[in-house]
Amino acid sequence: MSDEAVSAYISRRRIGEAEITLVSEGSCLWAPRLSVPEPEWRRALPEADAQGRIPIGFAVAHIRLGDASVIVDPGFDDPGSAWQARFDAAFPSLAGLVRTPGLRAALAHIGVAPDRITHVLITHAHADHFAGVTAERDGRQHARFPRARHLVGRADWERNPKRAEPASDLAVRLAAIERLGLLDLLDGEREVAPGITAIPAPGETPGHMIVRVRSGAASFYYLGDLFHHACEVEHPDWAPPGRDGAALRASRDALVADATASGALLVYSHGRFPGWGRIRRTAAGPRWEAAPA
Repeated sequence: MSDEAVSAYISRRRIGEAEITLVSEGSCLWAPRLSVPEPEWRRALPEADAQGRIPIGFAVAHIRLGDASVIVDPGFDDPGSAWQARFDAAFPSLAGLVRTPGLRAALAHIGVAPDRITHVLITHAHADHFAGVTAERDGRQHARFPRARHLVGRADWERNPKRAEPASDLAVRLAAIERLGLLDLLDGEREVAPGITAIPAPGETPGHMIVRVRSGAASFYYLGDLFHHACEVEHPDWAPPGRDGAALRASRDALVADATASGALLVYSHGRFPGWGRIRRTAAGPRWEAAPA
């Protein structure tokens, strides 16, 4: 594969001694349906089309620091899988979904064997963030990262109504990880490996978490769906329907305070690839700034 083709879906940065690799799983158009008057959100989203849809991406991260080899949000199953066909049918609101070669191909390219992954951190239990924990072979679910501890917020597992739906990805895929004894439930902040910390940040879901990497004086955060678009940094009360607005605002405020003080490099899951950025304080309030290489 050419360097240009690889750079279209793999992007790498060093954070102190840590190596962060972002992998694009694909892109599509999505209508966030923000709960503010249309003229207001259209001013903040000039790229929105006539149906209110904006381009979004689907990001996965790999973190290598010391002896830790960590996947954050293992995303989709492989392109062309039976899961992908079911996902396309279940989410027609994701218009024009285009897949990249995906996580498995990216790990092979950077020389990371799935059985050497030490941790899988799932920011929240929406299928586009965790379905890749297993691969379907011969009608059975097999752990993609068989030696990794898999972490998800306790509330996203124990209080999730999808567990009662036998065909849901939670009941099929994440439950397979639990049956294998590989699932750990997160109650509070936890350093899963030296320098890599899972931090509760509820609002998108009750158990949503973000991931912080600190190495030397440098910091990085993988934000999951704490923000869905950069405009929500400027407008922290904006969110798609179905979220806990008060909890989400509190989680956003806490992250913004730390990120602006530390100058942390940031990525949220659905930014347009590669999506590296920082949050800066301005006279008008916090703003998202892209951080190109």
